[in-house]
Amino acid sequence: MDIGANFDGKSTFFRVWAPYHKEVFLVLYKDGERKVIKMELEDEERGYFSVEVDNAKAGDMYTYMIGGKEYPDPASRFQPEGVQGKSQIVGNFSWDDDNWKGIDFPIIYELHVGAFGGDFEGVKRKMDYLKELGITAIELMPVHQFAGNRNWGYDGVLLYAVQNSYGGPQKLKELVNEAHKKGIGVILDVVYNHVGPEGNYLSVFGPYFSTRYKTPWGPIFNFDEAYSDEVRHYVVQNAVYWIKEYHIDGLRLDAVHSIFDNSPKHILEEIRDAVKEANPKALLIAESDLNDPRIILPKDKCGYCIDAQWSDDFHHSLHALLTGERDSYYADFGEITKLAKAIKDAFVYDGVYSRFRKKTHGRPVGNLPSNKFVVYAQNHDQVGNRKDGKRLISLVREKALIAPFLYILSPYIPMIFMGEEYGETNPFLFFTDFSDPEIIKGLREGRKRELGEYYYDPQDYSTFEKSKLSWKVDEKILSLYKELIRLRKELFNDFSRDVDIRIEDNKCIIIKRKEKYLVIACFGETYLDIKAKSIITTDGMPSSLPGKVNVGAGVYEEL
Repeated sequence: MDIGANFDGKSTFFRVWAPYHKEVFLVLYKDGERKVIKMELEDEERGYFSVEVDNAKAGDMYTYMIGGKEYPDPASRFQPEGVQGKSQIVGNFSWDDDNWKGIDFPIIYELHVGAFGGDFEGVKRKMDYLKELGITAIELMPVHQFAGNRNWGYDGVLLYAVQNSYGGPQKLKELVNEAHKKGIGVILDVVYNHVGPEGNYLSVFGPYFSTRYKTPWGPIFNFDEAYSDEVRHYVVQNAVYWIKEYHIDGLRLDAVHSIFDNSPKHILEEIRDAVKEANPKALLIAESDLNDPRIILPKDKCGYCIDAQWSDDFHHSLHALLTGERDSYYADFGEITKLAKAIKDAFVYDGVYSRFRKKTHGRPVGNLPSNKFVVYAQNHDQVGNRKDGKRLISLVREKALIAPFLYILSPYIPMIFMGEEYGETNPFLFFTDFSDPEIIKGLREGRKRELGEYYYDPQDYSTFEKSKLSWKVDEKILSLYKELIRLRKELFNDFSRDVDIRIEDNKCIIIKRKEKYLVIACFGETYLDIKAKSIITTDGMPSSLPGKVNVGAGVYEEL
């Protein structure tokens, strides 16, 4: 990198962007001594300060001093003392994943490091379990440094620093290295739409944040105002940093609908170009609620050329049908025809009127291939942002097993949410570990207004404890998921959207794949007059058809 502290084995080159200031000092903590070193202003117009220190090595601590106060490096690689502490110089890592060729056929498993395994080492210990499950990539919720020891990760304040309570840079690299040796890719969730509240000192250094735009979560990066070139560089280089320094196989870009940029070249396109130059096989997956295919369209169609995006419409149509819930955005869903459209067209709202939004929403995806979309029955948002944090199996136990048949065997990229595959019933709640009294007060008051009678304290350690996986495995459910993943790889190993869908008795969806395979999902009792034998079914589905079917799902071979 050309920012931060870069150790070459002999000396360390420090470089920081601080256009607000005429002088910046490096404070080096080494061998029990504190040494203050004045940094050189490279270019007053650009505002970069730098200095090379011969005896500064990996493990040494440092800060930048401005106006007599010390701050962590905005591009710190490690904060062993947390967001308020000193930064640390990080050394090299000995990789042995040379045989890893990247993710060819994504079957994603989303996990929160703390709730899944406690830390990076705990996740690494589960690699054999994940390999046996059959997934091809894990997606880590954000791991850049946040305040305290527990958080979803979207309150991070230092984009380059790996969370100290998870094990820091060394343990993340060990995890990626081990995953690759097991044949599993690693996708990292990154947040470029806002920065968290506690330990956020970027504005001390320069105009990192927009004066025009706001998000409900925190200040938004300045991508198109004065000085935005260097802010864009800070973010774009961060994306490349994960790919090159940590061998990460892909990035999930959080809430790109809250990234605002009126520049001639949008920041998403700039990130895409830089990442693909670093590793052409690296995946970029966007989260967006806009239903706008421009995010994933090729450049010759004025798109940003991101590899894929999440399809919330698929989730919403499936969830509303299974649970009967119609509050909030589920008001736009609930009919079996909406689910059929989501399976066929990826977006349900593709230029049609939305009752929830009270306006026309989305655009058609055209002939885009199905590997441009990621689908799921649950994820951290859809579970964790519920007032009760309940998983699907706790809401509709019998019907919950319909879901994996529809999304794992869909034409799209499937994503499993941690624990779902074995019937985890612990909730996934929103948890934090702030230390600032004002932030804590505001958080609690806001949650009380939002949750009402469902209120729980996100700061209480018990909230985090409740959200951890219990690992009480229902072997029957786990076996079902393993078989569905196996069928996905064996039978439906392409990304063609060429599927035939029909609805029977307004209760069953029948999806025909490859001329003879039927994925059948029934949401009520009915009779199916089809000649077919089962490959795998849930309870309530007969081993052969024609016949009476109950609530459930199955894969059949048409005779």
